[in-house]
Amino acid sequence: METISHTPDPWTGLRTLTEARIALGRTGGSLPTAEVLDFRLDHAAARDAVLTPFDPTALADEILALGTGVFTVTSAAANRAQYLQRPDSGRQLSAGSRAALTDFAAGRPPVDLVIIAADGLSTQAVRQIVPLLRGLLPALQGAGWELAPVIVASQARVALQDEIGNLLQARLSLILLGERPGLGSADSLGAYFTWAPRPGRSDAERNCLSNIRAAGLPPAAAAVRLFHLLTESRRRGLSGTSLKDETPLPGLQHRRD
Repeated sequence: METISHTPDPWTGLRTLTEARIALGRTGGSLPTAEVLDFRLDHAAARDAVLTPFDPTALADEILALGTGVFTVTSAAANRAQYLQRPDSGRQLSAGSRAALTDFAAGRPPVDLVIIAADGLSTQAVRQIVPLLRGLLPALQGAGWELAPVIVASQARVALQDEIGNLLQARLSLILLGERPGLGSADSLGAYFTWAPRPGRSDAERNCLSNIRAAGLPPAAAAVRLFHLLTESRRRGLSGTSLKDETPLPGLQHRRD
């Protein structure tokens, strides 16, 4: 009986530099069994990230413990299936949430920023939100920002920040939500902010900080970069392609020759 041996890939050493699926080796004309099983495990984790139910009450309680107010809303998506099949339903508030948020905002002065904490396409990414807020909120409060209560939103897409920000008369809106899970990055959080939010804003008018997770951009570091970007957005009165990330990198000195 012929024995088929495992042939290692000459690029194996590069695997220490990236989580991408490279240098997998081969057994005959196929992938090694270990690599096939690893792929299936990551695929299952990605599916779980999308389909695991989101607990907005638990997240709201954790955010309340940070010493800030919380307001809970839902998008127009009635359930997860509709959310996945009809992306537009996640971009607008449900009728009940729109009415409740309108009543809440009535008579209140404009704010500098509203932060929306949401599930998005990965409920596993929600675990990054509180550590990020733990660094971001004190920085904003210390700099004198007027903040709305944190909005906890279920079945949310990025553009939901436009309607929420508009209702609360916020100069800036920031939404933190789970990104579409990749194979090996099922818990990745995205942060999107928009100057002068209102329905109809395009993606070119937003800024995005992505891959917020321990194995990517850690939440504490993301809080520092977001504070810098939000401060520049407010100072310049813009966001999107006109606002570049010029956050100083740790350990580097910028020279102007």
